Amino acid sequence: MTEPEPGLGQNRIRTLAVLSVPAVLIGVVSALILFVLDELSRQLQDLLWDVLPHAVGIDPDGGWWIFGMLTATGLAVGLMVRYLPGHAGPDSAAAELGGSALPLKVVPSLAAVALLGLAGGVSLGPENPIIAINTAVLTALLARFFRRVPARLVLGLTMAGTVGALFGTPVAAALLFTGMAGAMADPGALFDKLFLPLVSAGAGAAVMTTLGGTMLPASIPEAGSPGGWDVLAAMAIAPLAAAFGLAGVLAFRWAHRQFRRLRSPVLFTTLGGALLGLLGVLGGPLTLFKGAEESEELLHSQGESFSTLAVLAAVKLAALVVAAAAGFRGGRIFPAVFVGVAFGLAAGALLPDIRADAAVSAAVLGVVLAIARDGWLALFIAVVITGDVTVSAMLCLAILPAWLVVTHAPHMVAEDDGGARPA
Repeated sequence: MTEPEPGLGQNRIRTLAVLSVPAVLIGVVSALILFVLDELSRQLQDLLWDVLPHAVGIDPDGGWWIFGMLTATGLAVGLMVRYLPGHAGPDSAAAELGGSALPLKVVPSLAAVALLGLAGGVSLGPENPIIAINTAVLTALLARFFRRVPARLVLGLTMAGTVGALFGTPVAAALLFTGMAGAMADPGALFDKLFLPLVSAGAGAAVMTTLGGTMLPASIPEAGSPGGWDVLAAMAIAPLAAAFGLAGVLAFRWAHRQFRRLRSPVLFTTLGGALLGLLGVLGGPLTLFKGAEESEELLHSQGESFSTLAVLAAVKLAALVVAAAAGFRGGRIFPAVFVGVAFGLAAGALLPDIRADAAVSAAVLGVVLAIARDGWLALFIAVVITGDVTVSAMLCLAILPAWLVVTHAPHMVAEDDGGARPA
């Protein structure tokens, strides 16, 4: 084994130590922006779905309010996308997590559209817009005060800090960046490449935990270690759930093309909002919003039948497809978790001898894998849902047949239309 060149190790240590300062700053600012956006969306959601309907004497869980609110949300989002400066940035349907930094002028319109979608009941999460907002803000901030930090590094650290804040732990960012770091041609140990993302993710997670905890509060009541039949059931449920998720991916790619034939964002987001309203009437309030709190509520519900749970899973998947395809700005991970929870509980209703945490975690694993196409992230979320690390061995086996189902299937990304403005 060759020895490192003299001084190389010391230079690397000094570089990592110096860059830890902006990495901490990036994690802290990322978490603060996420917290503010989340709190504002909660306040607006309370106004739209509690204060306002009760002030006019209408049941907020009634079909007319659900349909009207989501249709109005679609119209308002379309008007913002069409007429506000920056046009809320590029369509989330055509972008993976991360990407290049947007101009600062895009941030206000993107934040407004994301805020309204989260509060209005649209079945999308905050991850895509908040990463884009944080990247734009922090790229501009560090270009002013830390000019020697490469822009590429700022992008990576912002994504790490935001992911750490979203899930309340740097572990999610570490797993996400392991695949990226492994593909890098840069010299050095893997942990050298993960060091700064972990610093940023740890800072973001610490701030978010201090302020309000995680955005994925759902967990299954503790039930002990899984047995042999649970492992076999998980290995069957995970690929079935992945195939269910892939059906949504295929429907999304078709729906995105159909919506774009309308050309005007005012038309296709309003139509999307109306369709989301109809789906909300069909599935009920549980199928609205990003799905994090709704997943927790569903997990602690009692005695739901197979047919009810199957309808919830199908309606939420359809709502995710419509919301992602119709020009709303948002991410797909949180609603995918709800789909997986409903699918897993439905599977458990058919197989009552199988533990609920085994069925649900395997289904969440399969759906998130199909939607996000990241094995590490899917494994992490599936373990978090159970709140029990002992299921990790079972899930590592369950992901293998699920990966065979999704590995050559299309991703849930549409062709970039250059933004939502009409040509």
